Amino acid sequence: MVRFRVLLAGAAATLVAACATTPPPPPPATVSIARLYEQPAERAFLDAMRLYEDGQHERAETMFRRALSDGLADRHDVAMANKHLAFIACAYNRPVECETAFRAAFAADPEFRLTDAEVGHPVWGPVYRRVAAEQAARRPARP
Repeated sequence: MVRFRVLLAGAAATLVAACATTPPPPPPATVSIARLYEQPAERAFLDAMRLYEDGQHERAETMFRRALSDGLADRHDVAMANKHLAFIACAYNRPVECETAFRAAFAADPEFRLTDAEVGHPVWGPVYRRVAAEQAARRPARP
């Protein structure tokens, strides 16, 4: 009988603990790609990404600039547009534009980072590292 009470008390405690935990948060709302594509800035950004991946860098540069001038809304997208503008500028030996674009990427998204492979690139890696070091030096020290 005592054993039954101990088991019953244990089961009750487990049930109470299960009820006390909060349910997981709902998944984030999805964004319709079709709706995004209806917006001029977002369409230009998506087109620019496709052109860049296809190696059409000059046309991609035009579309990234259009996306930014049309008011690309998401700060991560703004940072990515500027990242690709930096890559293009560096690849075409325009170091001042490359540096400016990396600064704009950090301004749009303070959490902006390149992947390890991108940081290791011999053309834009050194420019990025210099700008990233400047950005880190400007951030206030955390207590």
